[in-house]
Amino acid sequence: MALGLFRVCLVVVTAIINHPLLFPRENATVPENEEEIIRQMQAHQEKLQLEQLRLEEEVARLAAEKEAEKEALERLAEEGQQQNESRAAWDLWSTLCMILFLVIEVWRQDHQDAPSPECLGADEDELPGLEGAPLRGLTLPSKATLDHFYERCIRGVPADAPRTREFVEGFVDDLLEALRSLCSRDTDMEVEDFIGVASMYENWQVNKPLLCDLFVPFMPPEPYRFHPELWCSSRSVPLDRQGYGQIKVVRADDDTLGCICGKTKLGEDMLCLLHGKNNVVRPGSEAKDPLCVGDSPYLDTMRVLKWFQTALTRAWHRINHKYEFDLAFGQLDTPGSLKIRFRSGKFMPFNLIPVIQYDDSDLYLVSHLTREPCAGSPPSSTDWLLSFAVYERHFLRMTSKALPEGACHLSCLQIASFLLSKQSRLTGPSRLSDYHLKTALLHLLVARRPAAWKAEQLDARLHELLCFLEKSLLEKKLHHFFIGNCKVPEAMGLPEAIRRAEPLNLFRPFVLQRRLYRKTVDSFYEMLKNAPALISEYSLHIPSDHGSLPSKAVIL
Repeated sequence: MALGLFRVCLVVVTAIINHPLLFPRENATVPENEEEIIRQMQAHQEKLQLEQLRLEEEVARLAAEKEAEKEALERLAEEGQQQNESRAAWDLWSTLCMILFLVIEVWRQDHQDAPSPECLGADEDELPGLEGAPLRGLTLPSKATLDHFYERCIRGVPADAPRTREFVEGFVDDLLEALRSLCSRDTDMEVEDFIGVASMYENWQVNKPLLCDLFVPFMPPEPYRFHPELWCSSRSVPLDRQGYGQIKVVRADDDTLGCICGKTKLGEDMLCLLHGKNNVVRPGSEAKDPLCVGDSPYLDTMRVLKWFQTALTRAWHRINHKYEFDLAFGQLDTPGSLKIRFRSGKFMPFNLIPVIQYDDSDLYLVSHLTREPCAGSPPSSTDWLLSFAVYERHFLRMTSKALPEGACHLSCLQIASFLLSKQSRLTGPSRLSDYHLKTALLHLLVARRPAAWKAEQLDARLHELLCFLEKSLLEKKLHHFFIGNCKVPEAMGLPEAIRRAEPLNLFRPFVLQRRLYRKTVDSFYEMLKNAPALISEYSLHIPSDHGSLPSKAVIL
């Protein structure tokens, strides 16, 4: 109880002490100061709100400026892209217009005053009967006229060929035997037996005097050998080098490069085919000329020419006492172009051509360079021309067995060759040659059935041959028959590199040489125009084609 009273008294005392009336007078200003603080806080709050509004406005303005700048950049990017697209489109159109202009200009130059051929649609796989009026509307003589002309002017020419071949082959055998007797088997080139090629051995020679073309393969002495390299074995070959090859001199034992003149002793009259006469490497001595050491390992055609002519001259001097005629070089720039001149004034030309065999095939690399006017830039002296002459002879012989008896394929080639040779005498030589005629015939032989080459089809097949040649001229495209042609029978035994090679266009020079192309086309149509008159004239009168020996011939 006492404790309860004590607690009540303590509460009363505490209340009395804390009553406001008991505080001093100076403590009465606290409420006034609190109101002042509240007013200041309100003023500060208002400032903060104003500052917040100002900051928000500033942030909004910056955001607006950034957005505007972004939109401006996007607009500039779009404008730049549009400008680039318009510039690219303009460049594209400019390029297309330029290409179109060039195409029109080329077409105008190629086809201005040119014929409108009617046999251009024929493909080699499907050669339809050429109807209408192709060949500029020019007509060939009738079948009866052609038969009469062939009997009188052409059929008798091949009859003289066996006798001419027999005489030339007998003399060449003796000449090459004399050449071998002058050579050493250990140090000199080994000359093999000759091979007859071209029209004289394909039985379609028509022009007089009759001309024998003979390949003379040669090989180096042991332990060396020739390693031919074809153009199609390299990926980057200029267009004017296609159809050529190079021949590297290598050792047969270790297949390293080497030169014969540095390992053997050559005679005074012998010439190194790689290093020439003035820079021969002698065993145990250093080369005086640096070209002897760093010279190309490839065989040089010009030095082969000099060697072959020198060897033939020495061989003739050894046996000339046995013959009652003279032997002369017909053309100074062609190796082996020879003429036999009899005392009666008549002469008999023939060609001995030094060649190198490609592996074990019938493909040969020919030493001398062609002298055709549109051959473009002449190949280097280490480039050797590929010759398919032996393959061509084998193909014609194989095809003749499948054709009817008395087939007219060679007759067509003989008549076309006759017309071309006469036209060349009238207007001068053009790019068109007998080889192009024969190439066109080979293409037709694989395109036509054997029954189409019967003797009574002479006029039709001759017409087709000339139309095929016209089509090739107007298209500036005549593919080589053997190179890259899958239609050649596998029985021919062509090298695999030749079968897989890209087709070679024999008329490729016409693409760039327009003046020569125009001359060739004009000469071709002029030949067709003169054909009826020439055939009629030569059917009634056969002039002598024998001429005299040119004054520039060099007597051996």
